[in-house]
Amino acid sequence: MMMMLFCMLFMMPLCFLNKFWLVKNYFVLMSFYFLLKIPFINYSYINYFLGYDFLSYFLVLLSFWILFLMFMASEKLFKLKDYSELFMFMLLLLMLFLFITFFSMNMFIFYLFFESSLIPILILIMGWGYQPERIQAGMYMFFYTIMASLPMMLFIFNFYLKFHCLDMNFMTMNLSSLVMYFMMLMVFLVKLPMFLFHLWLPKAHVEASVAGSMILAGVMLKLGSYGLIRFLQLFLILGMKINLFLINLSLIGGILVSFICLRQSDLKSLIAYSSVVHMSLMLSGMLTLNLWGMTGSLMMMLAHGLCSSGLFVLVNLNYERFFSRSIFINKGMLNLVPFISLWWFLLVISNMAAPPSLNLLSEVMLINSMINYSYICMYLLMMISFFSAVYCLYLYSYSQHGCYFSGSYIYKMISNRELLLIVMHWVPLNMILLKSDYFMI
Repeated sequence: MMMMLFCMLFMMPLCFLNKFWLVKNYFVLMSFYFLLKIPFINYSYINYFLGYDFLSYFLVLLSFWILFLMFMASEKLFKLKDYSELFMFMLLLLMLFLFITFFSMNMFIFYLFFESSLIPILILIMGWGYQPERIQAGMYMFFYTIMASLPMMLFIFNFYLKFHCLDMNFMTMNLSSLVMYFMMLMVFLVKLPMFLFHLWLPKAHVEASVAGSMILAGVMLKLGSYGLIRFLQLFLILGMKINLFLINLSLIGGILVSFICLRQSDLKSLIAYSSVVHMSLMLSGMLTLNLWGMTGSLMMMLAHGLCSSGLFVLVNLNYERFFSRSIFINKGMLNLVPFISLWWFLLVISNMAAPPSLNLLSEVMLINSMINYSYICMYLLMMISFFSAVYCLYLYSYSQHGCYFSGSYIYKMISNRELLLIVMHWVPLNMILLKSDYFMI
């Protein structure tokens, strides 16, 4: 794995030579090379403090894929020479941090790079965002995450004092301290984000450029869920006692956020809030602590990463033509560009978990695990499933049907690059289902 690490390090000088397409193509090569490195059941390819199992493997693969698509989506920066060298450097640095975070076998190194990944994202939002509020959005994100992550650092120090070990392979002990549980939990709940800690997410999405939104939806939210899967095994007995409260809070939050989705007039904001609904479902499934919940969570991470990222690309496609993300201006697309409406339809139905998308399989597994855990969840899950279909239909019908306004006549047709970008989100999202047996290992 040091090879991949050095490969990324030695790509950094290419950024400052302004070789935009060369760096992008290297990302494609690295993602296909990494695809062949499927691990064995337990940690494989161990070098120094790095090693990976199936969970890390899928998430790093997702990171490589999303980052390569971010390069494709940001062609405008390259054409306008909008500090594209710095932009490439930031993406590469972010990938490096994510790579070490997902592959780290040491708790402290995991924590260190988990927090470091915030810096390139902050620079992406503040540097290439669209609106003047991007400074405020960046600060929101920064302080939410930093405030919640300090207790985690204390938890790691305390853990080391007790057990003299920070290796993730040997986390078989059972801790019973409620304070420790919440010190560990808070940072991941903010990163997910769980309802009540989610205010930074819609703000960050709305202000970020398309690349910022793609990486936030595609990979950054997955850091929280990855950390939870790794650390929850320390609190199994305590978790079985108190997780029901968190599950109910999360599901009720999902229903409330679904209502918020129904009154959004900004396309990007609607998709950002729908991410919170998906994450609340995923968190609830994960907190049941059973195999189906964990497997469903991993599938939901991949499905949501590809689906949300694809929807943000489609919103950006409209934004580059209309210079507005308002749902009242982006109307009647079906009359102007029926071809793009097809892709809107395919990604929106994936978002509401229609077959054959991976979203469906993940939601079936999560719902199974939650109903098996407690029957109380059934009524909340019925409402979440219903309202997520409602806001997805609202998003599609309002933006694609209706009367378009006269300024829409200037709509430029879709380019090959943009078509390829959307196809490369949609194809893996639906094709992974054919090999979903890998997730059950």
